[in-house]
Amino acid sequence: MAQIRTTEEFQDLFDIDANLNRLVKNIELLNYINPLNIAAEKKKFFSAKYNYEPEFKYPKMRFNAYKLHRLFFSQRLERIEDEDIRQLYEDIIYEYSGLIECVETIGHGRKFYFNSLKSFGSPTEKDIGNAMFILRFDDSEFDEEMLPMYNANEAKEYFAEFSKRYDFKYNIRISNNLSAAAMVLNNTQTLVLRKGHKYSLNQLKVLTNHEIGVHMVTTFNGLVQPLKIFSNGFPNNVETQEGLAVYSEFMSGCLTIERLKELAFRVIAVNSLNKGYNFSDTFHLLHNQHKLNRDKAFAITLRVHRGGGFTKDHLYLKGIRNIYKYAKEGNDLGILLTGKVSQEYTPTMEKLIEFGLAINPKFITDSYLVNDNTNPNLDFILSSLK
Repeated sequence: MAQIRTTEEFQDLFDIDANLNRLVKNIELLNYINPLNIAAEKKKFFSAKYNYEPEFKYPKMRFNAYKLHRLFFSQRLERIEDEDIRQLYEDIIYEYSGLIECVETIGHGRKFYFNSLKSFGSPTEKDIGNAMFILRFDDSEFDEEMLPMYNANEAKEYFAEFSKRYDFKYNIRISNNLSAAAMVLNNTQTLVLRKGHKYSLNQLKVLTNHEIGVHMVTTFNGLVQPLKIFSNGFPNNVETQEGLAVYSEFMSGCLTIERLKELAFRVIAVNSLNKGYNFSDTFHLLHNQHKLNRDKAFAITLRVHRGGGFTKDHLYLKGIRNIYKYAKEGNDLGILLTGKVSQEYTPTMEKLIEFGLAINPKFITDSYLVNDNTNPNLDFILSSLK
């Protein structure tokens, strides 16, 4: 196909795309949402027998939010001739503007919560029903692979070994200020591991297939695209990206019912925000009512209450349900690996590829190529989600 993208026909699109790329570099939400004093507040919370509202401190914002909003909305989108591509960029500007509002209000209670709702939504009755359905299954079988035995340095070695199957280089660092066991920072191609966390072998398999097999793969695929939005993120890309990542766990044979239950508990916890629960209310719901051990209950509660009420976590379950269905129908997962993209924009992405404005993915999640899932229960659960 001719390299149409170098012609003047798309010059305005490339200019707008480059402008947005410069602006969006400041707003990696994950840089701001993780509290700086998790360990100290967790200690206080446990000492107070779970009846204490943690007071989390957050990194300072490093940009002028008002100025950034103004620059986003000053883009001359009417110069993009194709209607679908113009609509995508309009949606993207609203998405990035919403993320600025999220970063701006971190630590401001309900104000942040309402901005989070605008960006990430909240669980529907159907989502809550799916979560409750998963919680009915038994996950009590003993498996040695579930024992937490590996420290962060050993985990780092495991990740480095796993990553040899992909031809890209990224940074690994260990941090105290992390609410997850591991996280990919897209902007700096960095994997962050939580210091002090003990990883089981199963969790290492889950995290490598999830974080490297999908999140790093889409990071590096996005970087080689002609348009920077593939790297910076489409609207609602979290649902698709997390769905792909959990699907990678499933296909590599390391997804467990316990892990699915964790995603279900996140839905329950996000729903508790809608009911106005505070930190200790959500913790009691998970620990006392659902019998989760206190460390897991604290970790999930922290994830959803950080910032003032972060609703993103309900999207994992919705994401895996949608991607499982999409794959079962024989659709191409490759197009969803082209960058930080969203399933709903598949027709627009196909058009971008046709115009020579996007390329097929350089890296493919290796677990998608060989189905190692041997658990019929998981197939049954995933195919039953509404």
